[in-house]
Amino acid sequence: MDARLEKILPLVQKPGRYIGGELNSVEKDPAMDDMRFAFCFPDTYEIGMSHLGIKILYYLINEREDAYCERVFAPWLDMEEQMRSVGLPLFSLETGTPLSEFDLIGFTLQYEMSFTTCLYMLELGGVPLLAKDRHDLKNLVVGGGPCACNPEPIADFFDLFMLGDGEEVMMDLLDLYKEYKERGASKEEFLKAASHIGGIYVPSLYDVTYNEDGTVKAVSPVGDAPAVVRKRVVADLDSVYYPDKFLVPYIDIVHDRAVEEIYRGCIRGCRFCQAGFLYRPIREKSVSTINAQAKSLCESTGYDEISVISLSTSDYSGIQPLLSDMADWTAEKKINISLPSLRIDTFSDELVEKLNLIRRSGLTFAPEAGSQRMRDVINKNITEEDIMKSVRIAFANNYATVKLYFMLGLPYETMEDVEAIVDLGKQIVDAYYQNPDRPKGRHLTVNISASPFVPKPFTPFQWEPQDTKASIEEKQERLHELATKTRLHVSSHKSDTIFLEAAFARGDRRLCQVILKAFEKGCYFDSWDNCFDIEKWMEAFEECGLDPSFYSNRRRSYDEVLPWDHLDNGPSKEFLMRENEKAKQAAVTPNCREQCSNCGAQRLNGGKCDALLKIDRGREAV
Repeated sequence: MDARLEKILPLVQKPGRYIGGELNSVEKDPAMDDMRFAFCFPDTYEIGMSHLGIKILYYLINEREDAYCERVFAPWLDMEEQMRSVGLPLFSLETGTPLSEFDLIGFTLQYEMSFTTCLYMLELGGVPLLAKDRHDLKNLVVGGGPCACNPEPIADFFDLFMLGDGEEVMMDLLDLYKEYKERGASKEEFLKAASHIGGIYVPSLYDVTYNEDGTVKAVSPVGDAPAVVRKRVVADLDSVYYPDKFLVPYIDIVHDRAVEEIYRGCIRGCRFCQAGFLYRPIREKSVSTINAQAKSLCESTGYDEISVISLSTSDYSGIQPLLSDMADWTAEKKINISLPSLRIDTFSDELVEKLNLIRRSGLTFAPEAGSQRMRDVINKNITEEDIMKSVRIAFANNYATVKLYFMLGLPYETMEDVEAIVDLGKQIVDAYYQNPDRPKGRHLTVNISASPFVPKPFTPFQWEPQDTKASIEEKQERLHELATKTRLHVSSHKSDTIFLEAAFARGDRRLCQVILKAFEKGCYFDSWDNCFDIEKWMEAFEECGLDPSFYSNRRRSYDEVLPWDHLDNGPSKEFLMRENEKAKQAAVTPNCREQCSNCGAQRLNGGKCDALLKIDRGREAV
């Protein structure tokens, strides 16, 4: 351990964030590896260690004999102060290597408000912030994750981005990097070659021009770079790499459990949900694969809880046989199965029967809107009858804690739609106390979370304006007012951060200067309320001559060139336009299991989509 680190560890909160050495961490001799890869998560250890993507790619890269993947997290403010005081640069957990000594520096981009934290980590690690200032084939900064679907606001800082599933494109990238490093090639030569790997976007190989009104005129490739970059899709989740062990931290993290992914994509087509469109086409794992991987993870980690995850877990075609098979060994070992992302209209007596075989906590549902009209606008495809039926089933089975997720500021929303959220909550409370079989003396807890809506790229609402800050705050106040003296506990979110989130989600390359300026003013850890400073951000926008409302609160026309139009993440623009028009009429689209809507995502997977699976493939094979 570096003597400087040993000196400052007693002076910070949670020193366990910075020491590494966890169970199942990978130890290699760095001198024996051709490539050093720093996997960076632009937030604290507790949040980064909860992310599934870092677990998969960490072990995948370390399976190679020619590469060593090490983890780097953003040190909290107290640690930053101590590191600067003793001249200790940002380092990896595995070997304590400064960030500036790595060949590749990879960031997972999960949230737009983490962009300045990426710069904070580079600066603290002694790495030049701008890609144009990094001249050698070293410190290559790469990005992936959902925010890479529109990376233009951070294009100046990154050498390349990986679009779509990371498992295969990461291996292709490392193969090419090793070849060009051994050849002694230049960075420019490597980037030109990398641009022809499927799923790789090199922003320096594209010129952006603008119209007089500030909209994008064109994004033009330079040389032989592809005009359109298409995301990578892993076709077979049964055969793709998945680790048989996870890192087990010494300290509590946000999601401290084993995690098993059961499928990618979503059949529902909720018009606000970027992930539901971004991760198409639908690809499922078989029951047998899921069961075997989950059992292996619990055995190698010692966890007594495993989370079975997807965007909509109860839509997995084999959910009931899966729970039966997992109950065979989890019950005996007293392992809890967590089922996040349950659809309220798929909560049934049969599902409860399976849940009763395992330990359980409260239920979380996401009606998203209080009125039926708004649920139709966003294509939620659930009715009030579905909601009340599900909660009555839950109450009949002794559930007494329910959390409900809603959004405020959705396109075409009225104050009556907001008030309907509380009306629905009251009906749920009444249903509990009208249940004659409820446990005597046990009170119901209904928690309502109301988050402001943020329009995102590659959704039907990508053209819609975000509701203004004043309007959202008025709706929040109304919601809290109506919930007073009820059994509803309402929580809402500040609107300043989501205002900037919308700007960066749909922004163009000119925002790079704003992000750099804000960072220079001290903005980072912007997703944390005690660190976020809206005044500094507004100063940065003003000094750069840009208006955030141009990106957040402006409706776009269908014929406007969007900053991400040269990137193909699956669903076609024509499909998204059709869905936007249907939203205006509050017309619903059937889910993908009922009817294919020709979204276009399946073309990236050879025309294949698992949405129409009727039975579990694992049992079908038997």
